[in-house]
Amino acid sequence: MLSLEERARRFATKAHAEQDQRRKYTEQPYIVHPAAVAELVRSVLPDDEALLAAAWLHDTVEDTATTPGDITARFGDEVAQLVVMLTNPTTPAALNRAQRKRLHFAHSAQACPRAQTVKLADIIDNTREILRYDPDFARIYLLEKQLQLEALTHGNRHLYQKAQGIITNGIAMLMQPPYNVPADWFVKKAAGYLADSASHEM
Repeated sequence: MLSLEERARRFATKAHAEQDQRRKYTEQPYIVHPAAVAELVRSVLPDDEALLAAAWLHDTVEDTATTPGDITARFGDEVAQLVVMLTNPTTPAALNRAQRKRLHFAHSAQACPRAQTVKLADIIDNTREILRYDPDFARIYLLEKQLQLEALTHGNRHLYQKAQGIITNGIAMLMQPPYNVPADWFVKKAAGYLADSASHEM
């Protein structure tokens, strides 16, 4: 009989392949990302099979035709609840990027510590090579991930520190040649995200 994790791996592989999803910069089959996330989770919680299953499935509801009901039917309530916590909520089209991201951050803040651990693994895999592939977008992306980390303090401490280190180092590199992004750019941009959030909540 296949394990819960193996069933999740097979399901996620098929779901992403049916959408012909590829990694943005490498064109690799998308499943390499859930695989990397699952391995990061395994490095800190090797015996939590439901969490490993959720790591494989974490993008299926957001990026494929899979519904939370599909996850529940195939993998049970525990895995489905974790996947829902890891799925960004639908946001109104009228919101700008900063407002949308702040809603996503708020959603992450409400996730349980186990789900936050998967989210930290997700951030690590998505950020570790962003400078190599897209330095122009990296300034926005790394800033957003830095802000999101503030909502993920209940996740695994080792993965939190690893994510924080990658983001901090990436931002520091952007301030140096050949990028030369001024330090105050990050300060002003972060303030803009917070202002957008405050105005949206009023």
